[in-house]
Amino acid sequence: MFGNGNNNKWKLFSGRGNRALAEGIAAKLGGPLGKVTLNDFPDGETSVRIEEDVRGRDVFVVQPTCTPVNQNLMELLIMLDAFKRASPARITAVLPYYGYARQDRKDKGRVPISAKLVANLITRAGADRVLALDLHAAQIQGFFDIPVDHLYAVKELARHIRSLNIPQDELVVLSPDEGSIKKALDFNGHVGGKLTIANKRRSSATEIKHDHMIGAPVEGKTVVIYDDMISTAGTIVGAVNAAKAAGAKRAFVCATHGVLSGPAIERLRAAPIDQLAITDSIPLPPEKQLPFIKVVTVATLIANAIHRIHGNESISELFKDEPPVGKA
Repeated sequence: MFGNGNNNKWKLFSGRGNRALAEGIAAKLGGPLGKVTLNDFPDGETSVRIEEDVRGRDVFVVQPTCTPVNQNLMELLIMLDAFKRASPARITAVLPYYGYARQDRKDKGRVPISAKLVANLITRAGADRVLALDLHAAQIQGFFDIPVDHLYAVKELARHIRSLNIPQDELVVLSPDEGSIKKALDFNGHVGGKLTIANKRRSSATEIKHDHMIGAPVEGKTVVIYDDMISTAGTIVGAVNAAKAAGAKRAFVCATHGVLSGPAIERLRAAPIDQLAITDSIPLPPEKQLPFIKVVTVATLIANAIHRIHGNESISELFKDEPPVGKA
């Protein structure tokens, strides 16, 4: 597709959203991060300069649009524009976390569909392809008019849970609400055990309650909760408290994206959680690092996907197997 010359080699670049993850991905791929200078002008505008030749190259730009969301999003857009004007063969926006994903529909009058707007911006800025991890809603893929490869971190998190050696007759996968049943079933298929659901009811615009369990009993069991993200932690903490009230012995929580906004840290600190496992899709700053938080890397998963995209191989194979990452 790109010819036989050296210009078909991949180049991996990182914004400032999560450089540590980008470095991990580059290490798995067997090459260095590309050189790019990122600064802010005195008035806050973002300055981007690509410091190496990318003409004819297969360029990958790693940038989650996490907090500060608007700054990271704008930096991504400006980087994409800079690369587009430098004549690469292809630009893939690698989005370990896709901000604005929860605004994916009009659930009331006179509101935007921001997830679609962001998709349009990324496309118009110059991306030829998108590689995303655990989009909040799978239909967001349809908001793009370019190819989207959608990865899931369920296998990485399930592998971590299996490493804890929880006896199968003691393990119960707990869905934190009715809307998360499909994700819980998928996770249950990877870790085993039984399945139950925390019945969530909204008591007011800002308060939710979990009043009972539906499914396998949790008394004397170890419950594991899996979700795609933890934002303010209200749903997760409510489910943990309900499980403990029903007699659960231990509670483990897994989530791909540790957004941990607003009162999340205070809620988690006060909750009876034995361990919270999140991925490094979003950086975990020092002020949010609690003793029971375990960070599981997704560098290998994303590196495998980049390797396959560069080689024009099927991404779906990653969901069937875990092939070793080769040198691109």
